[in-house]
Amino acid sequence: MNDSEEAGPALDEGEVGIVAHSDFVSKLPFDFESGGQIPELRLRYETYGRLNKEQSNAILICHALTGDHHCAGVYGMTERKQGWWNFMVGPGKPIDTRKYFVVCSNVLGGCQGSTGPRSINPETGERYNLDFPKLTVRDMVRAQALLLDSLGLERLHAVIGGSMGGMQTLQWAIDYPERVGRYIALACCARHNAQAIAFNDTGRQAIMRDPAWLQGKYESDAPPGHGLAVARMMAHITYLSDAGMEARFGRKRRGEDSAREHFEVEFEVESYLRYQGQQFVSRFDANSYLYLTKALDRFDLHGPDGSLDATLAAVQAPGLVVGFGSDWLYPPQANREVVEALLRLGKPASYAELALDAGHDSFLLRAPKLDQLIRTFLDR
Repeated sequence: MNDSEEAGPALDEGEVGIVAHSDFVSKLPFDFESGGQIPELRLRYETYGRLNKEQSNAILICHALTGDHHCAGVYGMTERKQGWWNFMVGPGKPIDTRKYFVVCSNVLGGCQGSTGPRSINPETGERYNLDFPKLTVRDMVRAQALLLDSLGLERLHAVIGGSMGGMQTLQWAIDYPERVGRYIALACCARHNAQAIAFNDTGRQAIMRDPAWLQGKYESDAPPGHGLAVARMMAHITYLSDAGMEARFGRKRRGEDSAREHFEVEFEVESYLRYQGQQFVSRFDANSYLYLTKALDRFDLHGPDGSLDATLAAVQAPGLVVGFGSDWLYPPQANREVVEALLRLGKPASYAELALDAGHDSFLLRAPKLDQLIRTFLDR
C-alpha cells in the first residue's frame, strides 16, 4: 500500500458517536495583541474521551482556516455530517479517545459560535463587523489558553493542528512551553511567502469589491456571496495539487456545446469549484474570512534578523512537523525549515515528508503513514 491509498479501518476502531458542543464564556475584557479589546469572549468547543485522574491525557486540536470545533462524531440521528477529522479521532484511531481527552474549539475571530466580526458587541447591541480588533494567531492561542484554564487543564499531553492549525500549534509551543507536552504541526510554515499573501489578498478583494459587502455592514441574510464564493474557489485551488486535479478532473466536459458560448460550466473542474464556492457561502461569514486570512498573512516567526532562532528558543517540548510533497501552498521546505532551526538550537524535533497527491489538503485525507506517524508520536 502506498501513501496515497486510503487506509481501511482497524479492526478495533469505533466511533465517537453523537456529540454536542459547549460554549466557554468569559465576561472579562479580552485584550488583543494589537491593543484592541472586546468586553467579553466566547469560544465554542467540543470534547471527546475522558480526562484521567492525573489530568495528563488532554490533547488540543487546532483547526485550519475554514474548519471549526466539530472535529469528530455527529450531532444526532438527523444530522449525520461527521467532524472534519473523524477518521483521526475516536476509539482505536490514531488520536485514540480511549486513551486521550480531546478538545477542539472554534477559533477567536471565527463564525461557528466563537466571538468574531459577526458577533454582537454587548456594549453597543450591534455586530462588531469591522470594529472587531485586528486579529493574530497569537490572539487565537491566548483565547484557547483561557478555555483550557476553565477546564482545569494546566498541561497538555499534546497540541496538534494542520495549516492554520499548525501555525497555532507552533505558537502554543512558543508561548506556553510549560503547558505543552509535545506538538504535531502539519502542512504549515513559519510565515507566508509573497505568493500565499497574494492569493489571500486577491480573495479579500473579491469580497470587498462585491457590492453587497457594504463596508462590512451587510445583513446576515444578504452577504457578499458572489465575492466570498470566488475567494473560496481561488483558495480551494491552492489546497489541491496539479496531479490530484488532473487525475480527478482532467479535461472532462459537461453541458451542451451552446453553453460554452455563454461562459456556462463546460468542464467538470469548473462545476466542482463553483459548487465549493456556493457551499462555502452557506456556512461561512465573509468578514471572518477577511480577518482570518489577514491573521495568517501577519503570522511570522522570523525575528528582525530573518532568523527563526530567537523565536523558537522558547520551545521546550518535542515536536513533529509533517510536510507533504505535493503541497505548493506551504511546500515541504517551508515545514522543514522550522525543524532545521529547532535542531540547530538543540531542541528535540523530527521532520517527516509524505508523498501524497492531495496537495495542501493531504492532512485531511486518511493515509496509513500519516496515521502511524501521529499514533506513534502521541504514544511514545
